[in-house]
Amino acid sequence: MGSNIRFDLRHLRAFIAVAESLHFKKAAEALFITQPALSRLIKGLESEVGAELFLRTTRQVALSEAGRLFLAECRLAFEHIERGVHLAQRAAKGDIGRISIAYNDFSINGVLPRLLELFKEAHPEVTVELTYMPSHVQLPAIRDGQVDVGFLLGPLAEQGIDTLRVALERTVVLLPRSHSLAHRRSLRLEELQQEKFIIGAESGWKSFRSFVFERCLKAGFIPQVTQEATSSSGILSLVAANMGISLYSEGVKNFARKDIAIVPVDGRHATIETVAAWNQAYQSASLRLFHATLQRELQRAEAERAADHAA
Repeated sequence: MGSNIRFDLRHLRAFIAVAESLHFKKAAEALFITQPALSRLIKGLESEVGAELFLRTTRQVALSEAGRLFLAECRLAFEHIERGVHLAQRAAKGDIGRISIAYNDFSINGVLPRLLELFKEAHPEVTVELTYMPSHVQLPAIRDGQVDVGFLLGPLAEQGIDTLRVALERTVVLLPRSHSLAHRRSLRLEELQQEKFIIGAESGWKSFRSFVFERCLKAGFIPQVTQEATSSSGILSLVAANMGISLYSEGVKNFARKDIAIVPVDGRHATIETVAAWNQAYQSASLRLFHATLQRELQRAEAERAADHAA
């Protein structure tokens, strides 16, 4: 209400009660107040509105023209108030609102699309804002509350940041179809030490570059990087053009090209982990709903894998 209006919901409820019953005594009983108290509320309201809302005689009460118009607007006001309460309650539960999600190349080409589909089906009125961010850029954004949840390269151990592993994929080698190793069922990293590597540029692939160099060093060599690309599609195009080979996650199978061979890397350490991460201090109701969706999907996927192993 505006600052120049000095009546409140008590006055409006009293007015509607009298307007609907056209009887002060019955209205007072319905409101559980005395009739004199009700009369004072109505007189105060009329004084503030600056109009006589009821036509009173010794035998009956009727709405004036001003009262009839005022009643229609009061009913609309209460409808808006009730809707506001309903929306506030839904927002508190997370049913409406917004959630900001940051993602890297591996997550958007892997687990994230399915999660977004499930979340939007369950909570269609929650606005989802997606932003591409390299893994090393996501961490400060999560810490500062710029994004609600990030999907980035793991493992991650940061104070105040909670994480949940959402994917653990094998590392694969991307090779041109004409490459001598393209027919292999698997490869050891040691076999790649003479190869020319294509890798993501430092600006967007800093975390994965560290992963690649660390794995290659453990295999006894420093990768010979001859080409860099800023995107997954750029890496694939350079491999297809026979400019070199590259390492990627097995999620690349979701958008594989016919001119590229995908060969898994041997070794239990040759896995790429994707985690969901969020700041413990910034947990909105919408984030809690997204987290619940994430956990359900991970449990479903785990049960599915267990069933496949049992079979």
